Amino acid sequence: MSDRPLLRVVRGAPDDLELAALTAVVAGLASAPRAEPEPEPRSAWGDRARLHRPELRPGPGAWRASGLPR
Repeated sequence: MSDRPLLRVVRGAPDDLELAALTAVVAGLASAPRAEPEPEPRSAWGDRARLHRPELRPGPGAWRASGLPR
């Protein structure tokens, strides 16, 4: 363990109660669980749903629309 203090007052003269409150806040923040980063969204290249055949929709102009991307 080092001889350096954990906290150091740079300006002002806090009393014991203020130092205790500050120490409690810093200790609470240090012991709080860290939020895990959100996983990156998957690429559309790996989407298995693209392998399924699209629903057939008969009607006027359906042959033209069948070649268009959805």
